[in-house]
Amino acid sequence: MTEGNFVDYAKVFAASGKGGRGSTHLHRAKYVAKGGPDGGDGGR
Repeated sequence: MTEGNFVDYAKVFAASGKGGRGSTHLHRAKYVAKGGPDGGDGGR
């Protein structure tokens, strides 16, 4: 395959949301009554 004489340029701008408040999840297990929170820091 031969090389072409064209050079392509592209400017890319990417943005995402502001993060939000994250989510919470409580520990659920058969033998754990009223399990506390499990997981990370909720997105902070």
